[in-house]
Amino acid sequence: METKILLENGTNELEVLEFIVDGNSYGINVAKIREIIQYSPVTPVPNAHPSVEGIFMPRDAMITAIDLKNCLQRGQSEPGGLFIITSFNKLDIAFHVDSVVGIHRVSWVDIIKPGATVTTAEDGISTGIIKINGKLIIILDFEKIITDINPETGLKVTEIDALGVREPSEVPILIAEDSSLLRKLIVDSLKKAGYDNVIKAENGEEAWNYINHCRSIGNLNEQVKIIITDIEMPLMDGHRLTKLVKSDDDTKNIPVIIFSSLVNDEMRRKGEELGADAQLSKPEIGNLVKVIDDLLSR
Repeated sequence: METKILLENGTNELEVLEFIVDGNSYGINVAKIREIIQYSPVTPVPNAHPSVEGIFMPRDAMITAIDLKNCLQRGQSEPGGLFIITSFNKLDIAFHVDSVVGIHRVSWVDIIKPGATVTTAEDGISTGIIKINGKLIIILDFEKIITDINPETGLKVTEIDALGVREPSEVPILIAEDSSLLRKLIVDSLKKAGYDNVIKAENGEEAWNYINHCRSIGNLNEQVKIIITDIEMPLMDGHRLTKLVKSDDDTKNIPVIIFSSLVNDEMRRKGEELGADAQLSKPEIGNLVKVIDDLLSR
């Protein structure tokens, strides 16, 4: 099953694929999916993480297979079912699921942040919940699942050390990122790189409200010099935020950097159409600092 669903840019919508693991409904952003294939036997990897089933080679490319049932602390998957092959953070990973239900088009506004409705095992690896026809679908945080299995796939914070000693800067940087852990890592990394004045927003709506607040009191130019945004965020996503910023005469000259695990060829094209000044994949924190330096020096 190929997934080639295109959405109009900046509509604040996403396509969620609903799939089943151990009788429960979960979701993944279709933008992360490369293809869906029938389960095929894998080769076990010695001393691998318990959630790693093994490796296999569809179409001459080596891919790691992850047992999603094990990640959710529900035991081990039996042979059979499907592999959802994903592509994000410059990684191609197959996730073993029982079956696929279908695709739902939803607005980021309708995604509920996880809370008491999520069990302990899922709480740390859920980015949100959607309610479809009275049924709750838990959207899983696939980046966190992979980072928990192999921390080296996460944010490369050691890249900041390689930049050496840098001059402090009070340039105000607005960052929109819904993951509290990633938000802290990015802010800490920027501060280590000398950028001390970072304004934090949990989603695009919060960032846009801050921009409008600064505009209303007449000091937008002093309060926001550059914007860094994730793509996947509840209430308002990064593409919608970019569209609002770049289509407004007061804000269109503020540089926007899209910093997301979803930056692939198709997403890069969407970001360019919306007017993003730069787009980087999430692990590239060292490059993020270099791009900020470059955009601010223009």
